[in-house]
Amino acid sequence: MKLNETAAGVYPIAVTPFDPAGNVDRASVDRMMDFYIGCGATGLTILGVMGEAPKLDGEEALALTRQVVAKAGTLPIIVGVSAPGFAAMRALAHGAMDIGAAGVMIAPPSNLRTDEQIVGYYRQAVTAIGADIPFVIQDYPLTFQVVMTPKVIREIVREHASCVMLKHEDWPGLEKISALRAFQADGSMRPISILCGNGGLFLDFEMERGADGAMTGYAFPDMLVDVVRLSRGGERQKAHDLFDAHLPLLRYEQQAGVGLAARKYVLQKRGAIAFDSQRAPSAGLSAHAKAEIDFLLERLARVDARAASRASAA
Repeated sequence: MKLNETAAGVYPIAVTPFDPAGNVDRASVDRMMDFYIGCGATGLTILGVMGEAPKLDGEEALALTRQVVAKAGTLPIIVGVSAPGFAAMRALAHGAMDIGAAGVMIAPPSNLRTDEQIVGYYRQAVTAIGADIPFVIQDYPLTFQVVMTPKVIREIVREHASCVMLKHEDWPGLEKISALRAFQADGSMRPISILCGNGGLFLDFEMERGADGAMTGYAFPDMLVDVVRLSRGGERQKAHDLFDAHLPLLRYEQQAGVGLAARKYVLQKRGAIAFDSQRAPSAGLSAHAKAEIDFLLERLARVDARAASRASAA
């Protein structure tokens, strides 16, 4: 089933499991899928920034997509297809959809500076992959150095019926969500799904501004599922209390350079993957950093038992 504007819930950004030699750990891919499904994920996104996508070649990317889709069952899979050139983007997008992906995600290249350049880039990208493939705009100015205003996003949505979702990762970005929902309310933009990333750092308030859920790789996707559920159910205090308990670990994961290493370390401790290895080039964790994460997990376990049971069992 193809992705559409009604998508909601939690679509974790999946890591790519590697063994210590740098090979894709196929056994851990299945293990990871069982973990995300068990956490209550609504869908899954692979080959994103945290999936180390640039470190995989085309064959590896398609092989990973094939394995994930086969394991996912009815869970919709979004595949990141961002690439320096449109030939590679088109090949991966078509290959992923042929395998059974629900849609693709496209990030802007970092050289775009004007509104016209941004709109023009997505016009060319849609021409390259085809207007029949649903796509997600990845709006992450902290990483890509491309600033998309609400009006630019509205223009892309207006121009392309195949644009069905925004992965919102601006910071600060709460007013952007409100502006986009106001466009929908006044009829100047059709409805789209808005899922939020950036590690989940502002998910509590993003939900209250009109987000439909989360698309991020925090190592406790089950917490994200609970926060989304509680927020949508009007249980504001419970949603914020649970979210606040995880903030120290969320913050730790957001460190530039070592964030992915921290995330993989926690996922390994939770039993989601066999190794916390990254493919080179990479930055690992020192023994001191691992001890700090262990300390944060111990503190988190006082209010969320999931941190204790899985961390100690790994």
